[in-house]
Amino acid sequence: MRPFEGIQVLDLTHVLAGPFSTYQLAVLGADVIKIEPPTGPDMTRDEGVIQALSDEYIGTYYMAQSAGKRSLTLDLKSEEGRDILRKLVAGADVLVENYRTGKMAELGLGYDDLSAINPMLIYCSMTGFGQTGPKARHPAYDVVIQAYSGLMAANGEAGSPPVRVGPPVVDYGTGAQSALAISAALFQRGQTGKGQRIDVAMLDAALMLMSSPVTDTLSIGAPPAAHGNAHPKYAGYSAYDTKDSMLMIGAYTTRQVANLFRAIGEIAVADEVEAMSRDDIKASRDRFAEILTRVLASRTAQDWEDIINAGGVPAARVRSMEETLREEQVASRGVLQEYGSLAGEGETTRLPVAAFSYAHGGPKLDRPPPRMGEHTDEVLAELGIGACEIAALRNDGVV
Repeated sequence: MRPFEGIQVLDLTHVLAGPFSTYQLAVLGADVIKIEPPTGPDMTRDEGVIQALSDEYIGTYYMAQSAGKRSLTLDLKSEEGRDILRKLVAGADVLVENYRTGKMAELGLGYDDLSAINPMLIYCSMTGFGQTGPKARHPAYDVVIQAYSGLMAANGEAGSPPVRVGPPVVDYGTGAQSALAISAALFQRGQTGKGQRIDVAMLDAALMLMSSPVTDTLSIGAPPAAHGNAHPKYAGYSAYDTKDSMLMIGAYTTRQVANLFRAIGEIAVADEVEAMSRDDIKASRDRFAEILTRVLASRTAQDWEDIINAGGVPAARVRSMEETLREEQVASRGVLQEYGSLAGEGETTRLPVAAFSYAHGGPKLDRPPPRMGEHTDEVLAELGIGACEIAALRNDGVV
């Protein structure tokens, strides 16, 4: 049995952060019902690298956080649609939405409205800037939050303009924070019998992703400078060119720095490091970097990864994503799982699932990403709505 079996989640989110949050609940067993307007699908449905799938509103961008869910189309602008949602809320455990601040309340579907129907409901709102503050009603995407939060300014080479992080790390980081908050609220409800109102902001999540730099900035009133692939204090915590490609090394402690030099054959330097303080190592940064630059250029990055790892020091050849996905290490972990056949042109049946495993009852995929409205009749029937009424709702554009 997985942790959230028997838990029903109403997913009124779109794009990446919200859907990823509910996806994490789904792979842990929750019955997640993705709710979309009949004529306004999640914008990621037609985004991705396989045009045929995008044309069918099941694009690869959508697939990555939608497997394991059911799909219901519902027009919340209509009173009939809102009534159906209220019926669903009566039996649900969690509702997650990422509409603009105040929109759900304008529809009569805010926390106060729906908790009156189900006092044990956990209601999670996800927005760019949160439900409070002067920017509460301002829209946002991952890149906007990267700019606003200081993440872009912290990224890139020293002296260069700010550079955004390529993958949407703020979206997925926000989704992970939301999934944690919902999980904790479910546990809390088990102790108190009370529902919960959760306010998740992408900006807050971005700051949490930068906890140490944020703390440094609070301490001295200035942010750490961007330094690209070369750490400004530690030569052993930097990237270097090798005979064929780039190698990233993670020698941070005194023992690791000594072991690094020993692994690359610089025994005298290794002995010297063992007698050094951390301040001495910092003061020797440029000299150590010169040695590493010279020695590492003599062999391939893979050679050095194997040699340095064998010496007990973190290091990795810089890989492309497709190389990483072919690695035996990835295959051994179960982070990528099969969900079965979608029978779509160019499809993949493997998706990232979760960054952890359990001894039993762990995360898994048990159904493919749902097509638009695929489970509408099924979900409505569970509410006791008959086939004739469903047909009428469909004819009226409610579902």
